[in-house]
Amino acid sequence: AGAPGGGGVGAGPAGAPGGAGPSVPLSLNSATAEQLETLPGVGPVLAQHMIDYRTEHNGFRSVDELRQVTGIGDRRFADLRPLVRP
Repeated sequence: AGAPGGGGVGAGPAGAPGGAGPSVPLSLNSATAEQLETLPGVGPVLAQHMIDYRTEHNGFRSVDELRQVTGIGDRRFADLRPLVRP
């Protein structure tokens, strides 16, 4: 008795640490604040900064644009990069 709907859109990142985040990369352009807050190191304030950036720039064209968001430095970007997509 399998679950209806089948699997995801492909394999998750190899060796994802802890299995705590979303199993499929989260879309920066469609995620809600609540979904963004499930990412490591992202709380309500940073989630709002990400949404504000998305609104001001008509969406994220690439994951690299996360570096432009207030509060995301090199280390946090490195943690988030494999977990998100534009």
